[in-house]
Amino acid sequence: MYPQRVICLTEETTEVLYALGEEDRIVGISGFTVRPPRARKEKPKVSTYLDAKFDEILALKPDMVFAWSDLQADISAELIRRGVDVVCFNHRSIEGILQMIHRLGGMMGISEKAESYADTLRRRIDIAVERGSSRTRRPRVYFEEWYDPLITGIAWVSELLEVCGGVDVFAENRAFPNAKERILADPLEPVRRNPDIMIASWCGKMFKPERVLQREGWAEFQPAHTGHMHDIASPIILQPGPAALTDGIDAILKIYDHWEATT
Repeated sequence: MYPQRVICLTEETTEVLYALGEEDRIVGISGFTVRPPRARKEKPKVSTYLDAKFDEILALKPDMVFAWSDLQADISAELIRRGVDVVCFNHRSIEGILQMIHRLGGMMGISEKAESYADTLRRRIDIAVERGSSRTRRPRVYFEEWYDPLITGIAWVSELLEVCGGVDVFAENRAFPNAKERILADPLEPVRRNPDIMIASWCGKMFKPERVLQREGWAEFQPAHTGHMHDIASPIILQPGPAALTDGIDAILKIYDHWEATT
């Protein structure tokens, strides 16, 4: 029998199950969930990224709990010790997001619906690739996931920057799955790499361009002078799920189109 009562400790599995019309099987969600908006109104919030309300989770009697990454390893371990079935996804790439959807569908007994949905998302990616490849110029992009210390973009973000027709100036860092490994040892390196565009997504914090302008040694940072400093809300771009492949792609394309039209 497939799970009928599931808890999603991160947003991406919630968004997928809603998209597949399986929201009635979700009995609990992360407090950070914003997509789809109705989920926050309909489902009990039983966790953050790093903490969980274990007694409340057990009271909901889930058949399965879905988690994501090493960030939720401790939560997952405690739930397992308490007798709960836990599946912890650990994807970090565009292909990993699509594979997660396939695997989630298989575990829920809705493989065909999941495959169709993943194909729809893949077509969105293909359209972005086509638009990106038609650009006459490819912008050099610095993506900043955090500001103190400076952290560059995770793999699926770096890949999306290139899918949409740009060049990630720190593409080598996509090989590192953990944020600590993507900390820049030299905070002046983004200035030296001379990007055309800066995109920030400060993991839930509001982007403040003036903080960038005030950094010591950043007087020559090109995007600060050209005005091509942008932010993308973290639920859109930093979620390893459908949001990044839909609204995330749209946001990047819009930023690149503006750069092309104004330079």
